[in-house]
Amino acid sequence: MNALTFKRTAEYQPWLFAFCVFALCWITPLLFAGGFTTSIRAGMAFLDWPLSNGSLNPQDWTIQSDMLAEHSHRLLGMIIGFLSLGLLLLIWLREERAWMRQLARVLVLVVVLQGVLGGARVRFDTLNTMAEHNLVAQSFAVIHACGAMIVLGILIALTLGSSRAWIERQSGFVRPVPASLKRWGIASTIAIFLQILIGAIMRQAEAGLAIAQFPMARPGSLLPGYWNFDVSIHFAHRVGAVIVTLFLLIYLSKLWANPNTRKALIFGILTVIGLLFVQVYLGALTIWTVRNPYVATIHHLVGAFLLASTWGLTFLAHRSVVPKPTL
Repeated sequence: MNALTFKRTAEYQPWLFAFCVFALCWITPLLFAGGFTTSIRAGMAFLDWPLSNGSLNPQDWTIQSDMLAEHSHRLLGMIIGFLSLGLLLLIWLREERAWMRQLARVLVLVVVLQGVLGGARVRFDTLNTMAEHNLVAQSFAVIHACGAMIVLGILIALTLGSSRAWIERQSGFVRPVPASLKRWGIASTIAIFLQILIGAIMRQAEAGLAIAQFPMARPGSLLPGYWNFDVSIHFAHRVGAVIVTLFLLIYLSKLWANPNTRKALIFGILTVIGLLFVQVYLGALTIWTVRNPYVATIHHLVGAFLLASTWGLTFLAHRSVVPKPTL
């Protein structure tokens, strides 16, 4: 079929899949830039928005680290906006499946909202409002961080949904995945998302070193010697890490114990296991290096990859339909 025609189809379209993969790959530097901007506290390198010092090409932004981080984040976000619009156009013109078209529309909506949240975070910061506290700005920043995870999840779904394995039901399943396994996948995905939410609150509160030891909170004890908001949110993040690890180990062990899912999802299972242990190590290393900005940023990025991989496994499990034999 001619790719220039606008007839919708539910068949595999290589160029659409390639576009989804490109958009998915592009979000990686955006997540890194956003995480690094937070790690070095560069979110207010420019006091205006949507321009930076009144320009798309502000003076000296490439030679000052805080300006480079924040302006790169803005530019990469703008490109994601254009990519999401392009993806919506392609899917709307060529994709027959209604859920794909709806998901593409939601993607654009969330990306636009992300831009607004980023701008609100700047507009409501104490440097602009002259207020004593910036709880409103920090709240916008936390929602902005979680919104980025939603964008990532939508791109994962669109990429998998446009793949040949999904469309032609060649995912390797020989029988449907049990409902209990699907529920474990959903629960694990939600647990990781909540952990990222707690981590975002901790980062915005600058509480990453509120408990400056690891694995102990103080000599001889896993519990802090005193409590305040910073210590509480930091401790909640540690407890959340334990809960996420338990959820994932149970979920992955169930996937591995089932020959059907082990065969079909073995690469994803191994990926999640690897990311989980890397993430735990990076969390400890963030404290051991006294919150080195590069370590903290990679910790943030690997957390996003862990969420994406777990969500991908769960999403694929819901497509575990055995193809009908050809006659």
